[in-house]
Formats: sequence, structure tokens, C-alpha cells
Amino acid sequence: MAHQHTDGDSRVAVVTGAASGIGSALAAALSERGHQVVVSDIDGDAAAAVAEHIGGVAFPCDVADPEQVDSLLAFTLNTFGGVDDLFNNAGVGSHGRIAAMTRDDWAWMLGVNLHGVINGVTSFLPALRRSAAGGRIVNTCSMSAVAPLPGLGAYAAAKAGVLALSEVLAAEMADEPDGVTVSAVLAGPVRTRINASARHRDAAGTYTLADADLTGPIVEHMIEPDEAAARILRGVDAGDLYIVTHPALGFRARARAEAIAAAFSPA
Repeated sequence: MAHQHTDGDSRVAVVTGAASGIGSALAAALSERGHQVVVSDIDGDAAAAVAEHIGGVAFPCDVADPEQVDSLLAFTLNTFGGVDDLFNNAGVGSHGRIAAMTRDDWAWMLGVNLHGVINGVTSFLPALRRSAAGGRIVNTCSMSAVAPLPGLGAYAAAKAGVLALSEVLAAEMADEPDGVTVSAVLAGPVRTRINASARHRDAAGTYTLADADLTGPIVEHMIEPDEAAARILRGVDAGDLYIVTHPALGFRARARAEAIAAAFSPA
């Protein structure tokens, strides 16, 4: 079920990974609409700075920890009495070949990028279903979910999982009277700090994944976070399941889909 909304609606929105990048831009855009915004991030000081700047409230949270996500929900309900929108945006994006990855690499990447979304859905879904205005879940996926690239194996595996989770949840909610609207953002290259994610890792772990400077054709397609946020919110307002930030990159997803379809064709 797709709920239509106008800029005049006053809603309570929680944005994870909101201290920088797309999350910060989403938080600012939502606040400009007059929404109450919970700015959540593993970096509590940075979240507080963003919240002060946009007129929101901050709550530090490591989305990989289900208890912290439960606390984020409790804080939101205690502060505002309900919640309408959850933007599962937090993500980490270090690079490395699969053959060199350690178990700690996998645990960290999947912990934030996949289990972070699972934790958000598990904690918030019951409260979102009570939203009088119609609850919404917006999961930040990536073009990597539909067009994975070498060096981003763990990231792509996580984002593909988030996309599948989003598709199934949307289908399951479609026939429910209190079903939430689910959107999956197939984000392309956005100028963010996701490439400096390694600073948030548990220092006790053994890692081979590393931050990398983005180079080559991907840089030519980079857009600013506020432009990405505007495109995302247009899709959210429309109730779209799939939201893209870079329509021009559709050829990558199309080529993969055609190769899969061809494999199902009779020889």
C-alpha cells in the first residue's frame, strides 16, 4: 500500500548514519519539511552537531547492536510518542578482494550493512505499523545490489540482502491494513565519507579491507548528498519500492538482468 504525503505533513522520522553524507542530507531535508527528526549515528558528537544545525534531536547508536537499536526506538517513542518514518541509512564501504577477507571483515561489513537494517526493521516495525499517517521504511541499498563490482564483494553481498529483504517486506505489507510502505534506494556514487568507514571498526579485529580513494569513471557520475536526498524523498513521497539516484547508470543493472534472463532461456 502506498501512502501519498505532502511537504506539510509533520511526521517523526529516524535517520541512521545521519551524521554525514546522504543521512545528514536526508535529516536536513526532512527537518525543512517540518518533520521531527532523530539524527542517529555511531559518532554521537557528529550526530549532535547535525541535530543542532537542523533543529533535530540526536541519539548515538551502533546499528549492528540490536540492543542499541531497541534503545533508539525507546528514545524516539519517549521523546515524540510515536514514529512514522525509519531511514535505515547507516553503512560502511571499505574495499578489498574476497580472497583476502578475514572473518572480522565479513562480520563488520555484514553487521552494519545487513544486520543494521534487520535490526532497524525488527525494532521499529511494530511502532511504524501504529503510525496514523502510515509508516514508511526506507532502506539505503546500492547499485552494488544489482550490479556488483570487484573489490566490493562484502558490500554487494550485504546490499543484495537488503534489497531482497525490502522486496519481501513490501510484498508482505501490501495486503495488511496497517502495512508500512517500503522503499529500497539503489544509490549510485554520492560524495560522502563512506570511504572513510574503517575508523569505526573494533580495534581488536583483524582486517584486510581498507579505505580506498574512488577513481576512474565512478567519479564522473558523483552527485552531492543533498541532490541524492532530494531524489530519494521524491521516490518516498510516491511510495516507490525502487528508488534510483542515478538513472543514467541503468545500463549496468539492465545488462545484468538480461544476462540472468538469458540463462533461463532454452539453449
